Amino acid sequence: MKASKVAYRPVGLALGTVSGLIAGAAFKQVWKIVEGDGDTPSATDEDRSWKQILIAAAIQGAIFAVVKAAVDRSGAVATRRVTGAWPG
Repeated sequence: MKASKVAYRPVGLALGTVSGLIAGAAFKQVWKIVEGDGDTPSATDEDRSWKQILIAAAIQGAIFAVVKAAVDRSGAVATRRVTGAWPG
């Protein structure tokens, strides 16, 4: 296993946690704008419509994917700067 891969493993785990926190906060803010309500729906929320649940899930999924990709890419670039090798 390449040294850059080994060096990136703990960085990747930490970045995964950070990206989840960032994405969760971003989703809450976006949902406030979309719905005007700070309470984000869950799939088992009986008082929410199918439309609300599916729109919330789509928005949440898109935000999580974009944030994760941005954070992962930033971590890989930083690892290359430190180790001189891409953590592939």
